[in-house]
Amino acid sequence: MTTDVRAGAAGSAPGAANDGQTAQRKKNSVLKRVRKKFRIFSIRSGMDLPFFFLILVLLTIGLVMLFSASYPYAYYNMNGDSYYFIRNQVMFAVLGVAIMIAVSYFDYHHLHKLAIPILLVTYLLLVAMLVLKDSVFVPNIKGAYRWFYIGPINFQPSEVAKFSLILIFSHLVSLNFDKMDTFRYGVLPYVLILGSIALLVVLEKHMSATLIILILGAAMMFIGGVRLRWFGLAFAVLLAAALYLLVFTDLFSYAMDRVYGWLDPFNPPEGVDTWQTRQSLMTIGSGGLLGLGLGQSRQKYLYLPEPQNDFIFAIVCEELGFIGALIIIVLFAMLIWRGIVVSLKAKDKFGMLLGVGLTFQIGLQVILNIMVVTNTIPNTGISLPFFSYGGTSLIMLLAEMGVVLSISRNSAIEKL
Repeated sequence: MTTDVRAGAAGSAPGAANDGQTAQRKKNSVLKRVRKKFRIFSIRSGMDLPFFFLILVLLTIGLVMLFSASYPYAYYNMNGDSYYFIRNQVMFAVLGVAIMIAVSYFDYHHLHKLAIPILLVTYLLLVAMLVLKDSVFVPNIKGAYRWFYIGPINFQPSEVAKFSLILIFSHLVSLNFDKMDTFRYGVLPYVLILGSIALLVVLEKHMSATLIILILGAAMMFIGGVRLRWFGLAFAVLLAAALYLLVFTDLFSYAMDRVYGWLDPFNPPEGVDTWQTRQSLMTIGSGGLLGLGLGQSRQKYLYLPEPQNDFIFAIVCEELGFIGALIIIVLFAMLIWRGIVVSLKAKDKFGMLLGVGLTFQIGLQVILNIMVVTNTIPNTGISLPFFSYGGTSLIMLLAEMGVVLSISRNSAIEKL
């Protein structure tokens, strides 16, 4: 009897094992189907925490400085509501951080498929700006057409154009990396795309965005491997075209007034307004080494026009002084350095180019904004990332940082 029982138990073991293996295969099959269904989202390894926390630190400092710089202007111009700008910016910041984290879980490789559709949408928006100018959708603001209004939502299509340019260049270079030394694959398509986008933005009289787009395009082409001789030729052509337009047309007469004001802001030619630049320089100078203290700026009391926007860095210098401004510059430098490190460690050329391009855009805007505020270059509208007021631009910026964080999940770097 004992022998029979043992034999029966031994005989049933293979069947039980087969049933277990079958159940496991079914379970794995179900999991595979679920993963395939939601394959557009992928957690992969953890995102780069140093880059993430640097963004949060800069965003927090930016919100504090925005409130300090904006409340007198808001009280005077927004019916006594001192919290108008900071209340809106905090809401957009919270939404932007949520979008950034969500985008970090999005597999950036899917942007390959979206590069051309996003480029087409960009062209559509830029053309619509010209077609609908002087309408309720595209009003004339100080002689320029930069903002698109759709009900309570307003945004600048040039912000979309910057991202679109970086994305399409990353897409094309990654596909034709071995042919970048040829004119057909390494120069022609990029010149056509860059030139057409820049032309549409110029027609909006948005010179600052045009400058950023041209520099971004040139940087992406250089990283992609375009030979230096083509840059020399392009520079000569652009210089000749700019001289012709300045001398023989009045298309850039408004820009020339800013150049004249930049050369001598305290003694400008008749009819050239340099009040904002002069107040900016006095604001920076009054801060000294250690600053007047947080919230103690004097120039924000209606001396410096719209201190919550492009000239917020002048208020930073006045309240935090040279030391505080230097710390913020160092934080931006750390963010850019970390973003480039993450991007260069990407496991594919598309991720590397996309990450470097988006990080370079931040660095470029920071440098140009500080140069404008200090009158190193002529006054033009360039916002300071994470600091200047603007809800849709902040959300766009944080979404782009989410793409870099998505790239970091696949980068061959040590995660904390």
